[in-house]
Amino acid sequence: MEEKIYKITLGDGTEISNLKLNGNNFISTEKIDESVFVDNCSPVTISDGVSDTVHPNMELVQIVEQFPGEYWFVLRDISDEEFSRTKMQSDIAYIAMMSNVEL
Repeated sequence: MEEKIYKITLGDGTEISNLKLNGNNFISTEKIDESVFVDNCSPVTISDGVSDTVHPNMELVQIVEQFPGEYWFVLRDISDEEFSRTKMQSDIAYIAMMSNVEL
């Protein structure tokens, strides 16, 4: 059985390619810096060479060098409920700041 090669396209068009998949861990032979994912995971397109899957909101869970020269990273979907709650908390904090109110 031939192993699939994956490509991830982040929100700003950055592509991370030649990835293998083990469970929910993507594996890269090139070092990937966490900063690539900051504010850049909406949307995320994951391609296996046959089909593309678009995830509207994701976040990086972790990146580790599992073995020398192998960088494993995990992305997770952010649910609509979690996204809405985070946005509401951010809106409240902004209004409090603009009103000079301590929360």
